[in-house]
Amino acid sequence: IASLMLTAGMLLSVLGCSTNFYRERADKDAYGILKYKEKGLFGKTNEFSIDTEYSSRDPSEIPPEELINGRGLSGEKRTIDIPESLRLAIANNRSFQSRKERLYLSALTLTGRRFEFEKQPFGRLRGGGDRESDKDLRLDSNGNRFGFTQLLKTGGTVSATLANDMVRYFTGDPRRSITTVMSVNFMQPLLRGAGQAIVAENLTQSERDVIYEIRDFALFQQTFAVGVISQYVRLLQQQDQVRNSYQNYLRLKALNKRAVAMVEAERMPKFQFDQSVQQELSGRSSYISAVQRYQNQLDDFKKELNFPQGVHLVLNTEILSDLKAIGLQVVNVGDVDGYRSAVEKKLDILNAIDRFEDRKRKIKVAANALKAELNFLSDVSLQNDSTDYAAFDPGNFKASAGLELDLPFNRRAQRNSYRGALIRFESELRSLTISLDDTRDAVREGLRSLEQLRQNFVIQKEALRLANDRVSSVRELIEAGRAQIRDELEAQNALLSAQNSVTRVLVDYFDARLKFLIDVGVLNMAPEQWWLHTEKLVRTENTGPVTGLPDSKVYTPDEVFSGLANLN
Repeated sequence: IASLMLTAGMLLSVLGCSTNFYRERADKDAYGILKYKEKGLFGKTNEFSIDTEYSSRDPSEIPPEELINGRGLSGEKRTIDIPESLRLAIANNRSFQSRKERLYLSALTLTGRRFEFEKQPFGRLRGGGDRESDKDLRLDSNGNRFGFTQLLKTGGTVSATLANDMVRYFTGDPRRSITTVMSVNFMQPLLRGAGQAIVAENLTQSERDVIYEIRDFALFQQTFAVGVISQYVRLLQQQDQVRNSYQNYLRLKALNKRAVAMVEAERMPKFQFDQSVQQELSGRSSYISAVQRYQNQLDDFKKELNFPQGVHLVLNTEILSDLKAIGLQVVNVGDVDGYRSAVEKKLDILNAIDRFEDRKRKIKVAANALKAELNFLSDVSLQNDSTDYAAFDPGNFKASAGLELDLPFNRRAQRNSYRGALIRFESELRSLTISLDDTRDAVREGLRSLEQLRQNFVIQKEALRLANDRVSSVRELIEAGRAQIRDELEAQNALLSAQNSVTRVLVDYFDARLKFLIDVGVLNMAPEQWWLHTEKLVRTENTGPVTGLPDSKVYTPDEVFSGLANLN
């Protein structure tokens, strides 16, 4: 009975562990791994959780109607700035959530790899009863086994087992038959499969894979944040275009009124008045199109933040004012220094270099599998056949030891794996060189783009100044009868184009600069308003008012084609 009660008690204790218990233990282990490794990589840890607003709820209690009604929310107005946009995007964006789950799963996989080298207890309990027609009820508990196994990083395995068989008959005078066996077994490979570098390779790779995922996720966070900010600023740029289009429409409308007065005074021919009417209609159409483009972009931004489409977002325009006040933050680094910075700091390049090292280890592991299999085996067991536990004799043991040799006569599969490891190593070598070349190319292309945008910004500011002067001078000429209405219409179109171009190039430069900082591995998202922060590799230069065209040298085609042009 005692044995059966023990069996039942252990079964109940195991079955009593709820699914929440296992989930909490998995979270504790996985989050602990991520915090420890992130602290080792970056010197700090961030709050990390894959839980969402639905994670704590029973899936059966989440009806489709709740999601349908939630996405159909309409009429709410929400004012958000860039920090709030980033917070909402990180909390709600679907792609961001998927990347967090991918990182979590890498740590969860590592917990399984680590468990392979931990003591793994086991217990097998059997209990039941039977009765024959001419005998009393018999209860028995046979085949009970308890113990543990452990894989050592040297390749050896250790196992310890306690086996107990008990039969008790319930008759007038109980009888007991007890057999207790304790055994310890040990096996250690000496050639094939021996050594920590070989045996723990899967564990080593899983440890490194978590590092790679942490780096990839950190790089994803950077590109994701820059993408959200870029969308936000592009919306402000589109707002600026909407305002410019509206002001242009008002100017064309006022021009049309003046044209009506001039036609009535017979100071302008009818066909010029028709031109002004056409331009007013075109300006109105352009304004409506600009509004529609802004609304479409705003809807895309809502999807990025996982906002219901019916919610109206109001943006903070201060960031665009800040950009216009700062001007351009000119990058002060050459392509060689930028490349070296990327190799030392860019997270995906660090991963590519480490994966190259991984392939070297795989060759050693594959070569080890070609060796003969020579194992050292030993075991010790204690046995007691007495009906009295007190009579247990520790000197009654049995021990054995020996060697087991498996000659390498059949190694076709291992040979193929080894040859494949060599080929995959060279493939990884080529991948690394491609990644390095792509990095160098990205740095050079980024510098060229920034320089082109810098010069274009100066040109567009000068074009805007000239367009404003042209509108004023043409208006005076028309009043004096020395110009036609078409001249003012063309001047108004040139002014609108110049206004939009200045803002567009400013935002393009802002976007290109942040992406360049990612490419050279120096983007720092710690400071407040880090998107305006100056890094060590760049200096802030407020371009200020422009008085003329840039003095930068314009290279001839022959200089460009011959490589003499300093275009990075």
